[in-house]
Amino acid sequence: MATIVKWAPFQDLDVVERRMRRMLEDWGVAPATLPAADMYETEKELVVELDVPGFDEKELALEVSDHMLTIKGERTAEKEEKDKSFYLHERLEKHFERRFKLPPEADTEHIDAKFRTGVLEVHVPKIELKKPRTIEIKA
Repeated sequence: MATIVKWAPFQDLDVVERRMRRMLEDWGVAPATLPAADMYETEKELVVELDVPGFDEKELALEVSDHMLTIKGERTAEKEEKDKSFYLHERLEKHFERRFKLPPEADTEHIDAKFRTGVLEVHVPKIELKKPRTIEIKA
């Protein structure tokens, strides 16, 4: 009896990406890993959730400029890793930076951030956009 297997075309790309990352790591030029993020909206706000395990609240910084939210993290504590030979190294590096483009209805003046159990939550309230108005043309 034949087994039916669902074809997943992007699974092959994942394997290629892992092999490329491994090859680049061997050469010492691997791209830095970024923290996982979710960005969603509710009726009243936009929410960005960022997984930053191992970082303290004081090691994180948020900036907003021209509807671009930038979240930076930098560890201050140095860990001795000179005598370690890694087989796998996927944890976040000492420094990261993530940028999120906020939509026009984002109220960038009233952003709120909370940090709990390795997850940074950024709440951006939404404002009502001005509706277009008609202008009378005078003769």
